[in-house]
Amino acid sequence: MDANPCKRGNEKEVELNLPRRHNHAMVEQRSNEQFALCVENRDSEDLEKRKIYTVLPDEEAEKEGYLRVIDESGEDYLYPASYFVLVQLPAEAEKALRATG
Repeated sequence: MDANPCKRGNEKEVELNLPRRHNHAMVEQRSNEQFALCVENRDSEDLEKRKIYTVLPDEEAEKEGYLRVIDESGEDYLYPASYFVLVQLPAEAEKALRATG
C-alpha cells in the first residue's frame, strides 16, 4: 500500500482488483449512497475541505481503509477513509444533494 495519501484512481483499483463505476446517473441503488464531510485533502486537487461528498458503496475498498467518493471531477475515486467523516443528513438535505448530482 502506497504511503502517499492522494487521489486513488486506476492504480489503486487495479491493486484491489475493483471495477470502476462510470455512469453515476444510472446507479440504481441510490438509497445505498452515503454522504461524507471532507476533513482532509492532502495531495488531492479534487477534494475540498468542509464540503459534503457522495460516497458510493464499495465493501472491498472499505476493507482496505478507503471510501469510493464522487469528487470535484464528477468521477468516483478511492480516497483514504480518514479524509472523511460520514454524516447522516436530514431527508430534505439528502434529496437536495441527490438532485444536484
